[in-house]
Amino acid sequence: MKRSWLIALFLVLVAAAPVRAADTIKLGFNIPLTGDIPDVGESSKNAAEMLKKKINDAGGITVGGKKYLVEFVYEDNESKAESALSAARKLITQDDVLGIVGPQSSKQAVPAAEASNDLKAPMMAPWSTNPNTTKDRPYVFRGCFLDTFQGPTAAKFATEEFKAKKAAVLYDIASDYPKGLAEDFKAAFEKIHGPGSVVAFETFTTKDVDFSAQLTNIAKSGADVLFVPQYYNEVPLIVKQAKSLGFDKPIMGSDSWGSGDLMGLCGDDCKGYFFVTHYAAAGAKGKTKEFIDEYTKLYNKTPDDVAALTWDGANLMLDGVKAMPAITGDMAKDREALMKAMAGIKKFEGITGNMSYPATGPHDPIKCAVVVKIDDNGKFAFYKSVCP
Repeated sequence: MKRSWLIALFLVLVAAAPVRAADTIKLGFNIPLTGDIPDVGESSKNAAEMLKKKINDAGGITVGGKKYLVEFVYEDNESKAESALSAARKLITQDDVLGIVGPQSSKQAVPAAEASNDLKAPMMAPWSTNPNTTKDRPYVFRGCFLDTFQGPTAAKFATEEFKAKKAAVLYDIASDYPKGLAEDFKAAFEKIHGPGSVVAFETFTTKDVDFSAQLTNIAKSGADVLFVPQYYNEVPLIVKQAKSLGFDKPIMGSDSWGSGDLMGLCGDDCKGYFFVTHYAAAGAKGKTKEFIDEYTKLYNKTPDDVAALTWDGANLMLDGVKAMPAITGDMAKDREALMKAMAGIKKFEGITGNMSYPATGPHDPIKCAVVVKIDDNGKFAFYKSVCP
């Protein structure tokens, strides 16, 4: 009787005892879920959630012979530089994440990268092309090509494809990404065609919606091509206004065209144009096609370049985690170990292409760019690949 009572008591205590949560590795995501470019945040989170489910459904990842599930913490940077800085600090000092993916846009990535590096927490910037994001910051890694490569690629393409001898540029002077890329394009184009061959170098400020004065100057300039390194929400306004003012020459874009609902906003007006980007969904094969198919099935939309780069960036960081000797529980030591492990990755085979980091200098990948053409169906079709 006594034995039965003891067994019953034991079973009650076991049932009442709290279940120990599985060991987890926590990564943070510093992304714009609201603000000017919320589609960028949505794409980032979609890709992250898809990756988290895939990993955890398979039992997690192994570090030092031990299994861990992954946990992702999302902070909304509101598409603002100051909010991105606050988000980075919160993820590092309050949420205790091992590493951070994002911000995406250079305007947010540059200041957030400074905070991450100062606090010695690894950060992966999947979509930021501005060189300052990683410059002199050993804890910061990039997942895409640089503007110093993208700008000359666009200038050379405009020269060869459109036979352009004179170019115009319209860009947001208050934002790191378009400002830096506009300057890189201008320098590259004038290196080919000589000083003054960029006949109009027009600027505006974030949230402007009337570009008529700048576009009038561009239309009168005699430019053979207009380069617009702006975001998906701004491009349709610029393109429609340019056409209404009589500008009938090619308009070329940058990788920021490939995110968000560009075609939903621009429609027929953007068909036939080209832009430099990171991957082309149309005609993809292998692992890239598998990613596109799964993403489309889950979210009922084709993944943009932000989603693809987030997938690659998070996977690269997790490859670094798996290469660590162990998770010690000492966050400072673990973050340093992750930084060294990521820096030691010799070749990463991503869905946006293969990546390798140089032995010295900033953690900027050696990586190809893709030029896509917006076809008659509004799809971003592969046109050519350009490698360093």
